[in-house]
Amino acid sequence: MRRRARVAASLALVSVLTAGLAACANDPLAEQYRAGDNKGYIAASGLQTDEIPADQRGEPVEFEGVTENGDTVGSADYAGKVLVVNFWYANCGPCRAEAADLEEAYQSFEGQDVAFLGINTSDSADAAAAFAKTFEVTYPSLITIEDRAVKLAFAERTPINATPTTLVLDAEGRVAGRIIGQLPEASILESMVKTVLEETS
Repeated sequence: MRRRARVAASLALVSVLTAGLAACANDPLAEQYRAGDNKGYIAASGLQTDEIPADQRGEPVEFEGVTENGDTVGSADYAGKVLVVNFWYANCGPCRAEAADLEEAYQSFEGQDVAFLGINTSDSADAAAAFAKTFEVTYPSLITIEDRAVKLAFAERTPINATPTTLVLDAEGRVAGRIIGQLPEASILESMVKTVLEETS
């Protein structure tokens, strides 16, 4: 009897696991993760941060592109300001998870010499605008699906091999800090920005 009970319990467990795996199989993001197809996801537990001392920063990043609203913006528009640049795309789970924290950080610097800019790596302008509306993101994003020059401009100055990645550029346009992976809370980014902002005061 005991053996039969164990066999029945084992079969029940197999059934539950099979059903669970079948449900996961319907999730394209889960499929991509399991396939290991280099989508660049990094969990919050794998967060990497890097602050670069002023005397070790490279050349300024020079870029220009078009936002989801059709406006042309570039590095010259942010001269003299600390610029936070976030690389993202709409179907990236961690990008969705960190959107509110990025917006919170953005709002915390209102009235200061700090600007935020998204770099959307794979969506149309309409899809990016829909994301901004859904997640209440109020700063603009450059649309780069057909404009590789923007991404290359940043990649020449610092590795961009994961999404999301957030960069902090100093008032001279040089990369002063990097956050690779999902931002778990706004205060991490705010602290990095404040450090760079203090250099100009």
